[in-house]
Amino acid sequence: MESVNVFALIKLILAFLSGGQLSLGSMVGFITLFGITMRNSLMLISHYDHLVKFENKEWNLETAMQGASERLVPILMTALVTGLGLLPLAIGSGSAGKEIEGPLAIVILGGLTTSTLLNLLVLPALSLRFGRFKKNNIEM
Repeated sequence: MESVNVFALIKLILAFLSGGQLSLGSMVGFITLFGITMRNSLMLISHYDHLVKFENKEWNLETAMQGASERLVPILMTALVTGLGLLPLAIGSGSAGKEIEGPLAIVILGGLTTSTLLNLLVLPALSLRFGRFKKNNIEM
């Protein structure tokens, strides 16, 4: 589960390397982005666990693809709704009175794009390689 935390932090590292400024708004944006990314990642991992334990699937490439495709809509809807809500703030970030909200919106929009792609492409591959999901031995 610790590898899930990396996705939200990638954007922070890229911001430092590109010489971007770190303001109060962008810090709040990183915290928000971290929460959204963790939610999406945990949702996917718990769905993999559900598929193996309760739907008696073998943990293999087919199950990883099925889990990712079944969680595709919730992950994309989270990113889309958040992005649409923050788009006006990001567009008007240079105007007066939006010194905190503008960087917040830009960080979240940029981070949502990369973290959504990482959640849907990289996390299933990492889960397939390192995941250890086992079936329940309890008969119901």
